[in-house]
Amino acid sequence: MSGSEVVASRARTEWIGFRTMVLREFSRIARIWGQTLVPPGVTATLYFIIFGSLIGARIGKMGGYDYMQYIAPGLIMMSVITNSYGNVVASFFGARFGKHIEEILVSPLPNWLVVIGYMAGGIVRGLLVGVVVTVVALFFTHLHVNNVLLIVAAVLLTSIVFSLGGFINAIFAKNFDHISWFPTFILTPLTYLGGVFYSIELLPPWARAVSHANPILYMVNSFRYGFLGVSDVDIRLSFAIMIGFAVALFGVAVWLMEKGVGIRE
Repeated sequence: MSGSEVVASRARTEWIGFRTMVLREFSRIARIWGQTLVPPGVTATLYFIIFGSLIGARIGKMGGYDYMQYIAPGLIMMSVITNSYGNVVASFFGARFGKHIEEILVSPLPNWLVVIGYMAGGIVRGLLVGVVVTVVALFFTHLHVNNVLLIVAAVLLTSIVFSLGGFINAIFAKNFDHISWFPTFILTPLTYLGGVFYSIELLPPWARAVSHANPILYMVNSFRYGFLGVSDVDIRLSFAIMIGFAVALFGVAVWLMEKGVGIRE
């Protein structure tokens, strides 16, 4: 067998393995759709009713738009963040806990492709949930679209970042309590303080400066800019931060796999 045939055979093997991982993740999401897709839609509905209809009527306009229209992109992005993260951390830790991670480790798949496979599962769930919440939002407000490419780029990069974050959390987690600690004490506060429900221009100077250290602020605002054309931060900086986080987290995840941290102990 020539060298080119060996490369082609290996590429086919890796493609089959990668496709199998993605299809498994998708089938898992679809099989338990009542747990993966319905709750975010219900939660978004409650947010729109409570914050949009009841409180929003008292707040009035924000950023030149009705309050419900202003928070809609933030609520969509918040759902994408939590579900991209949650899908990967639950799936990979489940594989570790159930001991079927060993089947992947002995396969001919390189570690970087394993990481991408799980990451793809998180992206799929994040996008599906994003679509569900977008449909819910359309029942409450009109979503003006300023730039489709920016919307797609922002949601994909954000989903990649938090899928990788979930993967790394799952590597270090020792039990089920550990996979819930980070979302509860770090991810949720950062999300709520990331400009989902308000413009940071309303904050005092010190709080505004602190908010700029929150990476979720840049993700939410880049996504909102794609819809409404308004942002509290520089969009170029936002995308630079998202790309930087995605590259750094991917490198860390692959390095941890190569070292066998959490999976060969």
